[in-house]
Amino acid sequence: MIDLSLLRENPDAIRLSQRAREADESLVDQALELDKTNKAALQLFEKLRSEQNAHGKLVAAAPKEEKASLVAQAQSMAQQVKDAEAKANQAGEALNAVLYKIDNVVLAGVPAGGEEDFVVLREEGTKPKFDFKPLDHAELGESLDVIDIERGVKISGSRFYFLKGWGARLELAMMQLALDQAHAAGFTPLITPTLVRPEVMQGTGFLGEHSSEIYYLEADDLYLTGTSEVALAGYHSGEIIDDFSEPLRYAGWSTCYRREAGSHGKDIKGILRVHQFNKLEMFSYCKPEDAEAEHERMLGWQEEMLKKCELPYRVIDVAAGDLGSSAAKKYDVEAWVPSQEKYRELTSTSNCTTFQARRLNTRYRDENGKTQMLATLNGTLATTRWLVAILENHQQSDGSVSVPEALRPYLGGLEKISPKA
Repeated sequence: MIDLSLLRENPDAIRLSQRAREADESLVDQALELDKTNKAALQLFEKLRSEQNAHGKLVAAAPKEEKASLVAQAQSMAQQVKDAEAKANQAGEALNAVLYKIDNVVLAGVPAGGEEDFVVLREEGTKPKFDFKPLDHAELGESLDVIDIERGVKISGSRFYFLKGWGARLELAMMQLALDQAHAAGFTPLITPTLVRPEVMQGTGFLGEHSSEIYYLEADDLYLTGTSEVALAGYHSGEIIDDFSEPLRYAGWSTCYRREAGSHGKDIKGILRVHQFNKLEMFSYCKPEDAEAEHERMLGWQEEMLKKCELPYRVIDVAAGDLGSSAAKKYDVEAWVPSQEKYRELTSTSNCTTFQARRLNTRYRDENGKTQMLATLNGTLATTRWLVAILENHQQSDGSVSVPEALRPYLGGLEKISPKA
């Protein structure tokens, strides 16, 4: 949720952000009007309640012969207070309904525009040059007997799969490598719930325009998460953190679920775009003034992991219109996929400033004992999709796939995965 103080003092900043996102600017004016209505309704309610309290003291001190008349007035005032409170609540709900539609205010320097308006910040690594016809990851998965898409579809439908043998072990090795790196960087590992309550899903900003991508269990009123970011953002919801001298960092390991609504016909082959996958997500709570530096640190940890997996990649500054509603700035790290001859996103990291914390009421106590809103950031450190880039970039002319050196200790020293007999 945006800062009400910013709305009142500098609405043009929010309008500018909405414009950069190619989002609805009129929401800002609606929010300003509703804020005035809400403020007036609250003032009236507080005024009437104060008068009611003062009148109550008169009743208590009044002579017996005057009490009946004063009690009747008290009953009338009580009804007025009740009505005023109801109107104030309605005004507050109307204001919040519009505030929840306004996306986080983008940070200065974020490129304006939509999905194609990103800025490439750098390219790292060397793209492989093959002296043979390279296979795509689905073909490699079949020849190596590490991915079974046919049986995944048979039992669950399209965009499901089995990881098999060395494929399953390779994913676990990658996740364990990422977890060890996160632990060394000061992240506390968490295996998170994958079912969350609506208020947590709403608080993290996932029930907006992309809500159709989320699986919902109506009988239980619970949502399946598409990232452990949701559970991690809710971990300290409704709390005041007293010891906040350093960021609180968590690494959440979970299975994730996405309906992939609207992706009909996109990335049908293989496991680039699937309904179920595993992911290790970094999540950080920090002071707002430290958020930009923390964001750069998260990006650095992601690049470190890409280098350990020996993958060529590029870093892009995502345009405002392609940010999620909670993100004020986002970097995507895209690995080279030889079969497609283009970069594809493997990981992203977002600075959500105080947006999620306001929705989830997560605060910290400063040095003077005052409560303040904190900032939240997230970033993926490993996910099933990485197998696509690892298999394709490390394939060899004999049909085998070389295992990146950093992963070998987690696979008993295995140097390559060879085709099945």
